Amino acid sequence: MALDLGVFCKNTLDEEVVDHCFSAIFGLAQNSDPSYLDWLMKAWGWTLAVAGLGLMLALILGAVMGTLRTLPDTGSLNRWLVRISTAWVELFRNIPILVQVFLWYHVIPAFVLPLKALPSYWLVSIALGFFTSARIAEQVRAGIQALPSGQRAAATALGLTTAQSYRYVILPTALRIVIPPLTSESMNLIKNSSVAFAVSVPELTLFAMQAQEETSRGVEIYLAVTFLYALSAFAFNRVMALIEKRTRIPGFIASNDASLAH
Repeated sequence: MALDLGVFCKNTLDEEVVDHCFSAIFGLAQNSDPSYLDWLMKAWGWTLAVAGLGLMLALILGAVMGTLRTLPDTGSLNRWLVRISTAWVELFRNIPILVQVFLWYHVIPAFVLPLKALPSYWLVSIALGFFTSARIAEQVRAGIQALPSGQRAAATALGLTTAQSYRYVILPTALRIVIPPLTSESMNLIKNSSVAFAVSVPELTLFAMQAQEETSRGVEIYLAVTFLYALSAFAFNRVMALIEKRTRIPGFIASNDASLAH
């Protein structure tokens, strides 16, 4: 079966060929109705928006919870912080992401009323962020625990407090070590953003399902959507590889290029 890529230059109302496939993207003369390519690009934008918001939340929460899990057992406060962070990881890591999306969209706003005012893509981003934060927390915890114990002891010997030890000695090294696994988790989040279709966020997966039904050109539609998902994840991988290269500590960090090859 021959591919008909011309389907993307048809409008979404009556599937007539439009004058400008990218009219809504590059500011060209507007079509009377958007083309499927316009729709595809807008869906891609929604995917990147959901993934970007979720990723920022996941990185912040993951770094905090992962750090708390490694606090020394030197007082009741530290023990409680370790228990809370451990409970966080076990809770959000063991609930399927789709279930979490439904909980944040249908259940939690009924108890936390301000959440009702948030648009659906925000709620999906929160679900993605919390789910991924549990996985990132484990990567951060592993990075901290992989450091030589002498670093913590040296910081204590210099008179640094626990907070200062983490800020100036432990975290700057540990966060560099875990860049490769953080890259993998972040790429997974981009792919997991596809669950947003379940609550009608107009992202790539929802576009693919609706456009395939309207055009009966499922092969072309899903090839385009697959390409954009792969492009998004690969572009992020390259950005993180550059960051890793600039911050690499010799002897601590394996090349991200090697991890990509596997």
